[in-house]
Amino acid sequence: MRRTRILPKTIVGLDTKLLSLTLLLTVLGLIAVTDASAPLAARDFGNQYFFVKQQLVWAVIGLVGLFIVSRIPYTFWQKIAVPLFAFNLILLIAVFIPGIGPRLLGAKRWIIIGPMSFQPAELMKMSLAIYMAKVGITKDKPIAFFAPIILVAGLVMLEPDLGTTIVLTLIGMSQVFIAGLPLAYFGMAGGVGILGVLGLILGSEYRRERLFTFFKQTSDPLDSGYHIRQILLALGSGGLLGVGLGHSRQKYSFLPETATDSIFAIIAEEVGFIGALAFLSLFVYFIYRGIQIAKNAPDDFSRLLAIGLTVWIGGQVFVNIASMVALVPLTGIPLPFISYGGTALVTNLAAVGILLNISKNSK
Repeated sequence: MRRTRILPKTIVGLDTKLLSLTLLLTVLGLIAVTDASAPLAARDFGNQYFFVKQQLVWAVIGLVGLFIVSRIPYTFWQKIAVPLFAFNLILLIAVFIPGIGPRLLGAKRWIIIGPMSFQPAELMKMSLAIYMAKVGITKDKPIAFFAPIILVAGLVMLEPDLGTTIVLTLIGMSQVFIAGLPLAYFGMAGGVGILGVLGLILGSEYRRERLFTFFKQTSDPLDSGYHIRQILLALGSGGLLGVGLGHSRQKYSFLPETATDSIFAIIAEEVGFIGALAFLSLFVYFIYRGIQIAKNAPDDFSRLLAIGLTVWIGGQVFVNIASMVALVPLTGIPLPFISYGGTALVTNLAAVGILLNISKNSK
C-alpha cells in the first residue's frame, strides 16, 4: 500500500513579503529612535535609552496585536464599522473637554487617563478607513460619503493638526474614488475641501505663519523658519553617503522633534542621499504590496478597506517626507513605523494585520 505524504502545515495566502517588510521597518524604527532620541533622553531623564525602552514596549504590544488581528476575519470589521466609528468620534470630541484633553505644545490632541496617554486621531485613521469601506459598498447618496470625512477632518483641524487632517482626507477620498462615485461629486468635494483648508490656514495666525515661512524660508531663521532651516542643514550635511551612523550633529538640541516628526532628517544626515533613497524604497515596496492585496481582494469591502489602509500609510509617509524636504509646508506628523509614539506604532501594525488577513483570503 502506497503511503500518503503529509505536507507541513502552511499559512495559505499570507503575504509573507509584507510581513517581513513590516518587521524590518519596525526594527529600523527602534534603531532610529535609539539614535535620534539619545541626547534629549540623557538631558531630560538622565538615561539615553529612556524613549527607546518605551518604544520597545509598544512595538511588542503592536506586533502581538498584528498577529492577533491577522487572524480575525476581515468581515468582522464590516460588522462593527458603525459603532467603532461612533466611539472614535466621541474620543475626538473628548480631547476638547477640560480635564480629559490637556493642551500640550499649543494643541489639544491627547487624552490622558491615569498614567496612559493616547491620540484619538491616530485611532480614527483606521476607524475612518473601515467605516468608509462599509459606506462604499452601500452605494448610498453622495452626502453619506462626504459627511464623515468633513466631520472628522473638521474636528482634527480644530486640535489643530493639519498633517493628520490631510492624511484622513486622503484616506476617505481615495475610498470614495475607488467606490465609483461620479467624478463630478468627487471634484466638487475636492474643491470645497481645498477652499476650506485655505480658509482655516489663513484664519489662524499660527497656520498662516507656517505657510508664509514655507514661501520665504530664510525670512526668520531664528524663529518661525528655525525648524525647517535645521532640517535642511541636516539633509545637506549628510551629502551623498552621510556622516555615519550615530554621528548626527543636528540631534544635539539643534533640530526640534528629532525622534518624532523630524526623525527622517536625522536618518538622512547619517546615511546620506543614497541611504535615504534605499530607506524610502522600503515604503514604496510597502505601498506596492498593499495595492496588490487590494487588487486581489475577495470582495468590494475588503478591496476598499485595503486601499484605505494603504493610502493611510503611504499618504502619511508622503506628507512627512515632503515637509522634511520643503516640498510642502512643515506639518507635525510621524513617519509610520519609524517615529517615536506608541499610539501611532500600534495602529500602524494593526493596519498591517488587517491587510495580512485580507491577503489570506485573496482571489
